[in-house]
Amino acid sequence: MLLLGLVSHGLFFGITRPAVALVLLGWSASFLLLGAIVGTGRLAPWASGSMAGLVSIGSVTEIVHLTGGPASPYFVTLVCIPLMVAMFTPDSRVPTLGTLTAMLGAVVVVNLLARVPPRAFLPQTLIFGLIGGMGLYGGKTYRRLRESEKLAQEDRLLALEQLAESERLRRRAETERAEMERLLLVGQLASGVAHEVNNPLAFVKSNLNYLDQELTAADKPSDIRELRELLDETRQGVLRIQRIVTDLRYFSREGAASEEQGSPREAMEEARRRALGHMHSLGEVLLDIPEELPRVRLGQQHLMQVLLNLMLNAAEAVERTKPLRPALIRLRAWRTPSDVRVEVEDNGPGIPLDVLPRLFEPFFTTKAPGKGSGLGLTLCREYIARVGGSLTAENRPGGGARFVLTLNQAIEPSSRS
Repeated sequence: MLLLGLVSHGLFFGITRPAVALVLLGWSASFLLLGAIVGTGRLAPWASGSMAGLVSIGSVTEIVHLTGGPASPYFVTLVCIPLMVAMFTPDSRVPTLGTLTAMLGAVVVVNLLARVPPRAFLPQTLIFGLIGGMGLYGGKTYRRLRESEKLAQEDRLLALEQLAESERLRRRAETERAEMERLLLVGQLASGVAHEVNNPLAFVKSNLNYLDQELTAADKPSDIRELRELLDETRQGVLRIQRIVTDLRYFSREGAASEEQGSPREAMEEARRRALGHMHSLGEVLLDIPEELPRVRLGQQHLMQVLLNLMLNAAEAVERTKPLRPALIRLRAWRTPSDVRVEVEDNGPGIPLDVLPRLFEPFFTTKAPGKGSGLGLTLCREYIARVGGSLTAENRPGGGARFVLTLNQAIEPSSRS
């Protein structure tokens, strides 16, 4: 810009004065040197702004003196320098104040060198001072804005910290609440275990005492057959206790969701085969599975166990229907953008409205005493919930019950990497 000023001076005045050219070149060289020093980081911003302002005031004063003094077209440039310094160094008032003082001194010196009476140039000096003071006021306003922005930023950071702290406290409260609920559930489980295990233990103990008394007196085949039946009954009681303990062990196990995957098609086909074996051809199981069905985030064994349990429950519900009818169970599956849905429907009596809210509670069952532990549906929902899925129950509009499984699609190894 300074070199362009040298060219414009020649265009306006026709002949470039050597002295003016030397001043502009010296001014440019000073700025180059000052820029190099600032680039090294050895000079503070307020110091570099002050030096730039003073060099500029000195150079413009010399050019004004060489080109006509107060009548020079460059005279008004003096008042522009404090404004430019204020614009480039708004964070500190020192450069602007020093340049403004130097500018007022330069106005006085130029007028005195031109022999202008003080009464003639003092109003001009006052006006120049007021204009330069605008630079000071602008810098002060800018600093206030910067301080306000800084305070606002600190307030935002403080608010974010408080929000993060409240979120941390909320999560800890949720964790403690979940732990309390878990402890409450453990107490309920303990009460249920005492009730559920006590019944089979009672007749196991009674049968063992009876076997101990009758074993030596059994001399007839009929007696031996009766003892064998009693022994089989005792064995069934022991197996029932073992099943209850196994179910409780799976139910109370806590940990991360399993990384195993399962095929809904294979699980549905295997569960259908096993269910038909239990039903002894007294019912029918229909499958509705599309050709392309992705794998899901649930182990194959658990998925098959959940489907088999739902179908056997459906078959038992149909058996209790009056009048009797063959069981008809439908398994349907389809794919959605993010998961796989599986439905298990039956033609039974449906789920009573007072039973539906408690259907998945531990140890809640509508079966006759000794026919179920009340943990089957609870375990089914637990298996699915641990991998991010869901299991719900509802009544079909046309009669019968419907269980809906929502299973997350498995992440393929290629996409995971």
